[in-house]
Amino acid sequence: MPAPADSKRVVIVGAGPGGLAAAMLLAAAGCKVTVLERQPYVGGRTSTFEADGFRFDLGPTFFLYPRVLESIFAAVGRDLHQETTMIRLDPQYHLVFGAGGEIKATPDVERMEREIAAFSPRDALQLRRFLDDNRVKMNAFRTVLESPFLRWRDMLSPRLAKMLPILRPWLSLDGELKRYFDDPRVRLAMTFQSKYLGMSPFNCPSLFSILSFLEYEYGVHHPVGGCGAVSQAMARVAESLGATISLDDEVEEILFEGRKAVGVRSRSGVHHADALVINADFARAMKRLVPNHLRPRWSDRKIARKRFSCSTYMLYLGIEGRYDDLAHHTIHLADDYLANLDDIETRHVLSDDPSFYVQNACVTDPSLAPPGKSTLYVLLPVTHQHSNVDWAREAPRFRKLALRQLAKIGLDDVAERIVFERQVTPADWDQQHEIHLGATFNLAHNLSQMLYLRPRNRFEGLESVYLVGGGTHPGSGLPVIYESARITSRLIGEDLGVPVVVDGEVSDRRATAAALIGVA
Repeated sequence: MPAPADSKRVVIVGAGPGGLAAAMLLAAAGCKVTVLERQPYVGGRTSTFEADGFRFDLGPTFFLYPRVLESIFAAVGRDLHQETTMIRLDPQYHLVFGAGGEIKATPDVERMEREIAAFSPRDALQLRRFLDDNRVKMNAFRTVLESPFLRWRDMLSPRLAKMLPILRPWLSLDGELKRYFDDPRVRLAMTFQSKYLGMSPFNCPSLFSILSFLEYEYGVHHPVGGCGAVSQAMARVAESLGATISLDDEVEEILFEGRKAVGVRSRSGVHHADALVINADFARAMKRLVPNHLRPRWSDRKIARKRFSCSTYMLYLGIEGRYDDLAHHTIHLADDYLANLDDIETRHVLSDDPSFYVQNACVTDPSLAPPGKSTLYVLLPVTHQHSNVDWAREAPRFRKLALRQLAKIGLDDVAERIVFERQVTPADWDQQHEIHLGATFNLAHNLSQMLYLRPRNRFEGLESVYLVGGGTHPGSGLPVIYESARITSRLIGEDLGVPVVVDGEVSDRRATAAALIGVA
């Protein structure tokens, strides 16, 4: 359904999850939306790639907290669960501790209490209190996550001040968990999720205890076909609403009249805009597309002083046969977890005993591999790009180390069963995927880079420029990125005088059905 000729023109740079969500909302509001994507596929890091009959998620491998995306689909008159199929996992993942012991994390609270009791009977008695307290925290903080922070006074609001006793910003995430759990392995089970933000639980703000709560409250889900299937569904819906998505169409220049963006020049030509939405990696897009003098608060010099998240070393492996005894998600936490984190965040060197994550998705979704074969997705958190690590020299050695580490979860024959392999290092994230420093989780989420102090959804200092994605408020992680698109779309609607509906009603019946059959 094409937009009327006099519709407001919105250009979106990047077809990642935030850009696609904004395209859906703005196209449904009647805007003439053009999405320009550098790659020949949609989804950004939330995409899948295929090779030799295998299909892999490039980045995120699971779906968490469906409420935001359900609401976006409902706002444009669609049902997320009719567009995608998702399976709720139980166990959600298998945690293996280098220091000894394991937890098969389950959303069944009674079973999870028994898992924790194997480490500490006292800690098992604290699980329900932890979940109850974080339910209150999540409900209290939801309005903050859903609101733009455009002025200093937004940080000083009485509403936010009242939340301080609940949020306890003076505590780290690990410090917050010490209020509930004594055994350090149990605390790790409830704090390793800070890695979704690319941060250590010993530095991450206590607010993010809500991450593990969301897993147990709403589930961890696998989209059939991979997480990229969700991005593809969003692109289909956006186009059906009238948006144009142009692939393999890199934006080369933003066109300014003074401080106002009036369009862009891409490979396909000039695209005029009443509003420009940047969904590309924040730091890279600023440095390449916005002249330094137009962004004094985020100049090259100031970006260089900011803290960025860790990166990831990746192996995407097509395997002969299957590992049916291996969980869908397995996380191995290094024996000396603190030292591993210090290597990543402070020393910027490669650990000899790194933590790692393995997705064995074919135990749930055989469609991802040819018959008789399976996929393994192997991720090791590592330092972002730093002069201490030369990946051209280190990659072969680190690959061997990564494969040896897999024996710690019982996979001692992987090397001989590999029939397809792709490796991605921080240098590849930087150079091929256009991610500043290869920091796959964008700007770090320390207190000095959150809320008003993060790049704002209506980008400061420029006219008609807006941000979505992990580099703006509220931050990284798929549900939060989708929320950034709702905030930004609402602001654009206000500025252009267009009624944008960003929050659709999701019926209790549908939500109940989703919980029962395992759809996110």
